[in-house]
Amino acid sequence: MTKMTLASYPHMLGFEQLERLLERTAKGAEGYPPFNIEQTSDYSYRITLAVAGFAEEDLSITVEDRQLVIRGRHGEDAVERVFLHRGIAARQFQRSFVLADGVEVGEAIMENGLLHIDLTRAKPETIVQTISIRKG
Repeated sequence: MTKMTLASYPHMLGFEQLERLLERTAKGAEGYPPFNIEQTSDYSYRITLAVAGFAEEDLSITVEDRQLVIRGRHGEDAVERVFLHRGIAARQFQRSFVLADGVEVGEAIMENGLLHIDLTRAKPETIVQTISIRKG
């Protein structure tokens, strides 16, 4: 059976990058840490990650090739501790979100174990272009 791709459809021109984007997004579907995405207005969003136990200096936020990447890595404990039960996750993580063209990352706020990252999307312009036809 042949795999159907966006390039297989003759009316879908120039969507190869979208297909790669969908494949890249599907690979990053790990479940830790949990997160919410909310629409805060017509052109803005907020991503909230549950990062209990992480300090601001344990987290990094970067934008790499239209991809928002949030990484968490705990610093080394100065005192070695002995746990009788360890139910709070203390593992490192990397969570990625693919950004559409025109989406910009705003500020990041840490509040009560939640990391909020604000995003804004530029209002799209409607462009009408008339193509002249010349005789050949």
